[in-house]
Amino acid sequence: MARVPSSVVAAAGLVGGYAVARWTRKRPLGGVVLGTAGLVAGREWQRRAGTPAAAGLGALYVAGFAGSHPLAKKVGAWPAVLGVAGVVAAASWAVADRG
Repeated sequence: MARVPSSVVAAAGLVGGYAVARWTRKRPLGGVVLGTAGLVAGREWQRRAGTPAAAGLGALYVAGFAGSHPLAKKVGAWPAVLGVAGVVAAASWAVADRG
């Protein structure tokens, strides 16, 4: 069975969490998607790149989630979410998936 790159999991968590929260109008449900994907990606980051890299990528994941809120006021919700998801995915690929 082919593995899904951790960069895809992380981006899907950010985008999927927002989409679920928006479309269901249940923010906690979006948080479950966000958190679950973050945990799965974090486990892969730790396995592939080690604990310090996983901690850094995890911090970036959380910062991306938090940073998308003020960014959305300037550029709109979807562009903000897609932008931070792209940044997190690129960093994840560079650190954990590329090798």
